[in-house]
Amino acid sequence: MNHIHWPDGYLPGFADNFASNEVIVADLSLAEVWPLLETATEWPTYYDNAADIVFHDNDGPRLRLNQRFAFKTFGFPVEAEVVEHVGPNGDAPARLAWHGWAGEDASRMDVHHAWLLEDLPGGRVRVLTQETQNGQPARELAQTHPNPMINGHQDWLDGLIRAARARR
Repeated sequence: MNHIHWPDGYLPGFADNFASNEVIVADLSLAEVWPLLETATEWPTYYDNAADIVFHDNDGPRLRLNQRFAFKTFGFPVEAEVVEHVGPNGDAPARLAWHGWAGEDASRMDVHHAWLLEDLPGGRVRVLTQETQNGQPARELAQTHPNPMINGHQDWLDGLIRAARARR
């Protein structure tokens, strides 16, 4: 299976915190799921931890490479820039990733949040989301059990799949 592309400084195992969530479901396709993820203004309709999405230069709602946007997640404001955007194309996986940051000085946290979506044999789709985080808040989150990032991202995946099925 395909894997996430990691930028320097964000490789799992070397970053301060890492969350990985994945679903593989039957009877859905990449083409059905992708638009709900790529259109950031859709996130709050299926994921409670996404709110107040704003696009710099009013260039939304679909995400694109190098685009700047902001949103709230877990109640915190996050600034972000899309660093990878590869839509569905034949048998290749679709990819979406952004660098996000919040806070200042000792409270600053930088993240790389990546998504990989691919059709699998048998009419299945695989949706993988992984995030690495750096900074003191990330080190603290890594010690929290259960890890709120794991649980939150699972809610995002579950909501994404529910929303795609509901749109049929």
